[in-house]
Amino acid sequence: MLVYQLLSRRDDQASGIHLIMAVADHFEPSIVPGDGRARAELIEQQRRLELWCSEYPKAVSSWVDSDGQTFRHTYFYPAEQYEKSIVERLAEHCRAGWGELEIHLHHGVDTPDSHENARMTIMKFRDHLAALGCLSETEKDGPARFAFVHGNWALANIRGGPCCGVDDELQLLADLGCYADFTLPAFPDSSQIAKINSIYECALPLERRAPHRHGKDIRVGESPTKLPLIVQGPLLLDFSRKIRGFPFPRFENGELTDAHPPNLARLKLWRRVQITVRGRPEWIFIKLHCHGMDPRDTSSMYGDVLRSFLQQMCELKNREGVRIHYVTAREMVNIMLAACDGREGDPGRFRDYRLRKRT
Repeated sequence: MLVYQLLSRRDDQASGIHLIMAVADHFEPSIVPGDGRARAELIEQQRRLELWCSEYPKAVSSWVDSDGQTFRHTYFYPAEQYEKSIVERLAEHCRAGWGELEIHLHHGVDTPDSHENARMTIMKFRDHLAALGCLSETEKDGPARFAFVHGNWALANIRGGPCCGVDDELQLLADLGCYADFTLPAFPDSSQIAKINSIYECALPLERRAPHRHGKDIRVGESPTKLPLIVQGPLLLDFSRKIRGFPFPRFENGELTDAHPPNLARLKLWRRVQITVRGRPEWIFIKLHCHGMDPRDTSSMYGDVLRSFLQQMCELKNREGVRIHYVTAREMVNIMLAACDGREGDPGRFRDYRLRKRT
């Protein structure tokens, strides 16, 4: 079934198409390439972040989307690695218009985590971010709302212990104000599920382990009733590589690295899977992911590779009439919710449709 889904999508027609693109950045200034347990010293984290805050605006400021907006990341910062100076500097960078800050979490790595410990870790970090004017809010009273990415891909204890341990994690997230999860796809990790290339509500009760294994795709005319939504990025087979003249397929999972940089050939694949709100096929959602602080990937994050890609994107919208919208995770979900409510036309009008930035 999974292979069938990977092969069955077709190219979209360019006319009237809107490409709505977000980058879920697993933003870990402490990252030590090749050693998932090691942590860089605080002074090195601060140096990396200052370099990012200096170089990223230079890389993206010359290229804007169809709404005049620059390319931005959503910075999913790990709650368990909270450093006041780092988070405050990143929040400042976001207030300047270069992205938005959301919640990431690695837990249960050595021993399975408990519900209560996970709850306290997320809640404390949520409140730290809210105090800095980060995250979002709705018209209703209540806690700050947030998007989420699970560390090590093990959302809702899908591995049965390792790197999580909390069976009812999606219910916990819902209770704390999470409106969408941006973890998937996880391939080639064992946490990958059979349901791919979709935006959906969990079909199973949220208190069950890994309820996101099954879901109901969101659609025009039906407002979602069960949050968090599961927002997936592209996952498909890429047959463009050839060895000795024969196609040699590999998987495309939307990850941005210097080894697999953004380019128009990959964009064609991202478009092909047509991740949409059912009934609104002209709005195509492209959720990509990266580890922005990995020092091996600087060219794709804020160097010449990124500049070249953004220039090509500008040429694409001028040449083909495709409208491009660079959005944050929050804005992407707002546009999805607008589609569910029957809104149509230019999706850029709905960036703040329901979830508004806190001030």
